[in-house]
Amino acid sequence: MNLKNLDFNDGIVTWNITGQLQQPDLTATQKYASDIIRKHGSIRILVIAEDFKGWAKAGDWGDLSFQIENDQSIERVAVVVDKKWEDMVNMFIGKGLREFPVECFRPSDKAKAMEWLGLQ
Repeated sequence: MNLKNLDFNDGIVTWNITGQLQQPDLTATQKYASDIIRKHGSIRILVIAEDFKGWAKAGDWGDLSFQIENDQSIERVAVVVDKKWEDMVNMFIGKGLREFPVECFRPSDKAKAMEWLGLQ
């Protein structure tokens, strides 16, 4: 994974996803977020999934170690994604089953997502 798709600023980890999500990319992103949590404490997460094409079939998508180790340090997650992916994204993230709120926003509402995360 190219970590140029990741950024940390003002307590927010921003992850830009384009195309199909590969499991090794998720693992690398989770490691990045874990390192940030260890250094800075609680975080908020902004996922910007533009031109998203879904999830690759290959890989171990059932690894919950990141969730177990870090959910208590995540304040909220905003996902900017096309409406057609919203239900799948919510299932993938576990909306309603995690310790933090998750909201999806349309690409045209990216500013609302940032505001919901506490960026003005």
